[in-house]
Amino acid sequence: MIVAAIFGPLGSALAQTGPQPRLPTVQLTAGMHLIHAEVAQTPAQQATGMMFRTSMGANEGMLFVNDNAGVRCFWMRNTLIPLAIAFIADDGRIVNIAEMQPQSDDSHCSTEPVRFALEMPKGWFAKRGIAPGTKLRGSPFRP
Repeated sequence: MIVAAIFGPLGSALAQTGPQPRLPTVQLTAGMHLIHAEVAQTPAQQATGMMFRTSMGANEGMLFVNDNAGVRCFWMRNTLIPLAIAFIADDGRIVNIAEMQPQSDDSHCSTEPVRFALEMPKGWFAKRGIAPGTKLRGSPFRP
């Protein structure tokens, strides 16, 4: 299991005392639903993620982008708001979704190797009927 994508650069994440500045965004769609996702690409951006943020917009999220596919695992230490995470294949297909509780060290992992993970407000996917197998569209994903 590849855990280094999130757990590896912990030194910078543990030293973090406030939210990271907003990251550049990309527009994604899930059917008729529009998503504005900040893009976390560097190890430091990914390690910090949504930590210390107290809110996020209804259609805002954070897309984690990695160079290579691997089993990706996330936790919620120092994350103050509940989130849902979708693990996404290169073609935009959602592999699996997990609901995550704030300030928890519980690990939530992809069920197969992926390059992408999308964090949204808790319940976002379920409320819209978006489930594993649904394809997201946007520039990061191959047709």
